[in-house]
Amino acid sequence: MSDDSPLIQSLRAAVAAAPGDVPLRLHLAELLLTAGRHDAAITEVAVALQHAPGDPQARELMARAMGAPAQPRQSAPPAAQAPATEAPAARPPAVAPRGGFDWRAAEDQVGDAMPPRFVETPLAVDGSGDPGDASAWEVAAPGTVRLADVGGMQEVKERLEAAFLAPMRNPELRKLYGKSLRGGLLLYGPPGCGKTFIARAVAGELGAGFLSVSINDVLDMWIGNSERNMHEVFATARRQAPCMVFLDELDALGGKRSRTQNSGMRNTVNQLLTELDGVDAPANDGVFVLAATNVPWDVDIALRRPGRLDRTLLVLPPDAPAREAILRYHLRDRPIESVDLGKLAKATDGLSGADLAHVCEAAAETALLDSARTGTVRMIGMKDLLNAAKSAVPSTEPWFAAARNVAMFANEGGMYDDLLAYLKKRRKL
Repeated sequence: MSDDSPLIQSLRAAVAAAPGDVPLRLHLAELLLTAGRHDAAITEVAVALQHAPGDPQARELMARAMGAPAQPRQSAPPAAQAPATEAPAARPPAVAPRGGFDWRAAEDQVGDAMPPRFVETPLAVDGSGDPGDASAWEVAAPGTVRLADVGGMQEVKERLEAAFLAPMRNPELRKLYGKSLRGGLLLYGPPGCGKTFIARAVAGELGAGFLSVSINDVLDMWIGNSERNMHEVFATARRQAPCMVFLDELDALGGKRSRTQNSGMRNTVNQLLTELDGVDAPANDGVFVLAATNVPWDVDIALRRPGRLDRTLLVLPPDAPAREAILRYHLRDRPIESVDLGKLAKATDGLSGADLAHVCEAAAETALLDSARTGTVRMIGMKDLLNAAKSAVPSTEPWFAAARNVAMFANEGGMYDDLLAYLKKRRKL
């Protein structure tokens, strides 16, 4: 019987539809053995023996497939006929006698014919499982970065201290004044101004682990998995408390549901709302939530209600002391001479932290090209840095152009009062 026999094909389909039907599988194995396909027959018989380990027909077929002569089936003598004083039968030798079959050797040969169906214990939906299993979410150890490492930005530090850090450091005073820790903190502002760095500094101040989450970490193509991922983020933070959960690009993770046609994304936002509602529960002690976004007006309004991300903090382009600190950081390992950081900080007013890094990179590139052209290595000078700063276009201008209209005409509840004050101060209104 050939491999493409219609009967064998039909039996394979029937076995696939009813994998637990041992007689049907053994019939398929018999046909495969008759066709000379011993390996395929052994595989089918091995599966049958998994379902029915003591089946005599399966054992006989296995013996035939392994090349042993068929043995007549004999019924075991009744136990009552054995003498009461007879000693227990000795264990059969490892090597079967002539004419018999070594079942132990056969089991060793076919033991890996079929891989195990279940080889690991999956995590439960609530995050429980084998305690030895490594979490799919990596929590960074408490870092050494502190708010003192953030140059300038004194107003931002004072707001963080009053709204977030002081109540957590002083539990007795918090209890006395009835200060609640419920809710999280939302950092917003133009891109490249250090929101993520500030979040890491806050985690360092609290001595907490840092778990950064973006939409790529949560969103999944399969229905229900995105919500499960969102829950697992917070379950991981609870297991490894104290832990700071940092929701990066919150407008992507928690965009307005009224603008979202994808039901999966709406369900993900709903799951995030549920997790934030539980942040003040006893089981969530030591879990702190910070979020960051460039476009807070695109964040779902339910995320910003009291008890969730109800405190907002505007992170603006660095002021003069912050610019000087950032420039010093990016020039620390480069060959420079006669650089006046105070003068350079004034020349870079309005640039973001990312823009300042680009200025240092452009100045280093100019000096490198000159050195390659002349064959003489020269240092990075003040002229290189000033020319780079002069040619740099502030990357924050498009953001302020969009934020201006929102702050003027959509300032519900005074959320953007700080932004309005800054725009007036900078004469951008």
